[in-house]
Amino acid sequence: MLNALGIVTTVVVGVMVGVEFSVAFVINRILGALPEDSGQLGRAHGGRMLGAVMPVWYIGSLVLAAIWAVAGWDRAGAGLVVTAGALLILSVVMSILLLVPINNRTKKWTPENRPADWKEQMNRWDRWHYVRVAVIIAAFTLLVTALA
Repeated sequence: MLNALGIVTTVVVGVMVGVEFSVAFVINRILGALPEDSGQLGRAHGGRMLGAVMPVWYIGSLVLAAIWAVAGWDRAGAGLVVTAGALLILSVVMSILLLVPINNRTKKWTPENRPADWKEQMNRWDRWHYVRVAVIIAAFTLLVTALA
């Protein structure tokens, strides 16, 4: 049962990492290359769509890691799972304090109402997102290692 929990947790976190990696290194670059206002409109739509899904995914991943850590406390790899859980907590805190406030603004923007510094705000979001992606990749790597 513990092995199944570890596999489910690792897969859930791994798919989340894949989505966030794709946003950082594929989707946002595609949107940035679109003509005129299309990229900004696409990012606003993505912010609305992923902004509804990702909080559940991040918290769910953290809960799964916590359950795995508690259930397997006396097993080899428990320290790796605890450390991964700490990194997932960090990613949630980063999201709430740094990324969500920017996302909440940008998802409402249109070409008519966006602020003059909209590109700077998007770049700030991107920079924090790269850091968050690195944090969740580290967490995923620890979870994979804990399964071994």
